[in-house]
Amino acid sequence: MFGRIGRFVVLRPWVTISAWLIAAVALAVLAPQLKSTSDQAEFLPSHYESVQAAKAQERAFPQHEQPAAIAVFRRGDSKTLTDADKTAVAKVAAGLQAKGLDLIKRVESSPEAVSPDGTVALAQVVATVKDPYDPALGESVKKLREEAKSLLVGTDLSLGFTGQAASAVDAKEASGDTDAMIMSATLLLIVVLLLLIFRSPLIAVLPVVIIGMAFVVATGLISTAVELFGLKADGSISAILIVVLFGVGTDYILFLLFRYRELLRGGQDPKQAMISTVALVGETIASAAGAVIVAFLALLLSTMGMLRTMGPSLAISVAVALVAGLTLVPAVFSLLGAKAFWPSKAWRKEPKNVLAGRIGGLAAKRPGIVAGVTSAVLAVLAVGVLSFHAEFDGDSSLPQNTESVQAMKDLQRGFSAGQTDPTTVYLEQRDGSALDPARLEAFRTALGAVDGVDSVSPATPGAGGGIAQYSVVLKFKPTEDKALSLVSGPLRDAAHEAAPEGARALVGGTSAVLADISTAVNRDYKVVFPAAGLAIMLILGLLLRSLVAPLYLMVSVALGFAATLGATVWLFQNGAGEKGLLFTLPIIVYLFVVAIGTDYNILMVARLREEIGAGRSPREAVRRAVTATTPTISAAAVILAGTFGVLMLAKNSMLQQMGFAVAFGILLSAFVMAMLLVPTLTSLLGRHAWWPGHRTTLPTTAGDRGPGAGPDGPGSGTAGPGTSRTDDRTLV
Repeated sequence: MFGRIGRFVVLRPWVTISAWLIAAVALAVLAPQLKSTSDQAEFLPSHYESVQAAKAQERAFPQHEQPAAIAVFRRGDSKTLTDADKTAVAKVAAGLQAKGLDLIKRVESSPEAVSPDGTVALAQVVATVKDPYDPALGESVKKLREEAKSLLVGTDLSLGFTGQAASAVDAKEASGDTDAMIMSATLLLIVVLLLLIFRSPLIAVLPVVIIGMAFVVATGLISTAVELFGLKADGSISAILIVVLFGVGTDYILFLLFRYRELLRGGQDPKQAMISTVALVGETIASAAGAVIVAFLALLLSTMGMLRTMGPSLAISVAVALVAGLTLVPAVFSLLGAKAFWPSKAWRKEPKNVLAGRIGGLAAKRPGIVAGVTSAVLAVLAVGVLSFHAEFDGDSSLPQNTESVQAMKDLQRGFSAGQTDPTTVYLEQRDGSALDPARLEAFRTALGAVDGVDSVSPATPGAGGGIAQYSVVLKFKPTEDKALSLVSGPLRDAAHEAAPEGARALVGGTSAVLADISTAVNRDYKVVFPAAGLAIMLILGLLLRSLVAPLYLMVSVALGFAATLGATVWLFQNGAGEKGLLFTLPIIVYLFVVAIGTDYNILMVARLREEIGAGRSPREAVRRAVTATTPTISAAAVILAGTFGVLMLAKNSMLQQMGFAVAFGILLSAFVMAMLLVPTLTSLLGRHAWWPGHRTTLPTTAGDRGPGAGPDGPGSGTAGPGTSRTDDRTLV
């Protein structure tokens, strides 16, 4: 099949290229735009209590207002606020209100908004939008900070803004323009590395153009699918699509170009060499893409709406990269032929690949030692997973000198940390009748008795009197572990037990949402990962015609996943002293290390199968396969790892964690798993690695066996250039 695809696109290159151009232009013009969403239901399904609480609020308190930010006032000398200071606080709040900034409904203070010890005063910033992460709201918070400076002149006060909107502004500034940084680093790495490898400006630039076209097509298809089939995808998916498409797209292009150069060097005609390349590498690329696609589609089993919507989008992007690799890339390079390598002539000579040869020789001569040492190193790194602690407090990753962090510390000196974002509890009469005032007060008393609760507001009746709302201020910061444990445990238990007969209690708010997300994520780990593993094993089994090889390949992948996560724990939790790691980090490692990193294992085992199918001993097959594939795997891994490694330059520690984990995991997958562990395990198992298939039919072409394939060197054999044959080879 892949030979037929290769023949069609190579012999009709302009038809193929024109089809891609038409598709890209049509989708860019006609496809709808992806729309961002901040709906809480997108993150959790409706059966979670925090979501039910949010719906109760919408029914009974549609006008409920939650401060988007908090203005924290204190004296410069940290002493008790004087009457003049309190008057100044009111004037500053009124002055900020008078500015009439976009999306700022009001800035208000009151005499009651002073801490018990009299050292801190607060003003609430209420927005006209519910989403505290709205970019326009963030711009208004920036302006509030600037305007406050002139209003404070002549007073003894200092002012800082904290809360969700202020923290979002600081987080964005700390991370910088991450998308632009990733895109710039990706393009630079691709161009520079391809230029160094092939010494050709055309090969350095063309992949960027090709993948750019694929990006336009993928984005258009995703937005069209969203519109036609009622799917959901956030506009922010573009950032992750950049990495996925350029990552896997570059991998597939390198897989093709290295084999294409090998066949040209073996004496084949350029067009036939490209047809043969697609025939030989097509199955490998399709299997690699299939593994990534099913891994992404496994996210459909997630409880988290955010991940469920991400899965199909990423799967579509990889499918587009696959089709581009099998059609657009061969068509473009078939037009150029050997001129693609201009002005370099080095491609005509067999590369020495000294380092690759040494690695291949080591893996072939000492498979037991290499497998043992690499497994031991991975196991030691994996031990770190036992200390993994999920961190839900995004503000903890911010630099300590940011305004929102400093203002939060000032607030906590006078108020409970939960003052910035109180937990909301709803008591609802199931039959819709009015709630008894005495029971409402008894319920409030029960909530206030929970250890860790600072205060509980009087009940606020909703429309019809069938629902009452309580604002519960915790002693802990809403996003820290203690708050999540309190809300998901003692507070919810107390609320459910104290609810009068015929009524139900619902605990909502930020802490409750994060607690439910924690539950959902833990559930997803147990469902999504095994499902993806089984699907990838099935694809590997079909590619290798074996039941044994997929088993040890997936065991090695699982070990690599644990080692990656463990190394990140060692570095950031144990080394840098972080309280925990980004709670989505295991999913991120899964997406980019397990799914995409599997490409390298597939490329290696496919070449091993090819070499063994040619009648070579397992150890000789290992030597040749490692030597032949090491340059390809190295180049692809360095590009992808370098892309993520740029994130380590960000000031936000969670972005640093993400950048290190993915970059390290990709390098581990390539240089340890694919080049050492997988080949040596295959060598040790010998013919048993391919059980139950002892024979296989391999499509081969002249020169396809690589350097020294025949007695006369590359390309020797019974078939001349431009011909192909299919032989039955016994696996030994």
